[in-house]
Amino acid sequence: MTEIIPAILAKNFDEIEVTIEKVRGLVPMVQIDICDGVFVSNQTWPYRDGTDPSWQAILAEQEGMPYWDEIDFELDLMVAHVDKRLADLIKIGPSRIVFHIESLENPNSFFDHLDPYIKETIEIGVAINTTTPIEELWDLLDKKQVSFVQCMGIEKIGYQGQPFDERVISQITALRARYSDLPIAVDGAVSLETARELVARGATRLVIGSALLESEDIHTTLEEFKNLAE
Repeated sequence: MTEIIPAILAKNFDEIEVTIEKVRGLVPMVQIDICDGVFVSNQTWPYRDGTDPSWQAILAEQEGMPYWDEIDFELDLMVAHVDKRLADLIKIGPSRIVFHIESLENPNSFFDHLDPYIKETIEIGVAINTTTPIEELWDLLDKKQVSFVQCMGIEKIGYQGQPFDERVISQITALRARYSDLPIAVDGAVSLETARELVARGATRLVIGSALLESEDIHTTLEEFKNLAE
């Protein structure tokens, strides 16, 4: 069955808490989109206000994420120089991390030197833009440097409500043809209109932002997505 993951693009900690409250008990995991204003022009928590008390408490290991004991967190790191920031971001307590291949100067070297403890305890994936040749993933995947791929369904990443980019379809198709068992996520412009084809082409995880979180009835919309994804 295809996994449905709500995507939270939040300006502050309170917004994260309010959004998780809407979906806790309905899904086992949410994705927290983290944008630094450098790799992508948008800026989200915790980089929008580095002095945010909740972020400082997390860094000091005095506070955890909202409902951390009820839900798992996937971090989508749209962040430049992520190697220098990872030690802090790990304190959020993710079960999964998505690194964007375009943010890495030397992807193979980055994953080669990634802390073994992180590799052992956190599921590691790589995201790819629709404008990046899918072949750039082959070496990472053949060497099993990552365990899943996240294809971006939009051209302008870091923002919700963007138009669907049809190029993601060919990327998913190429990945599935080459790696039959690879978990493939799609993030961006996943809607009730696009979900069925994404799954048919080989997507196994749908990361959904505004189409789910801004719906009038999240529970009903979630069930509709689950039915499409079966």
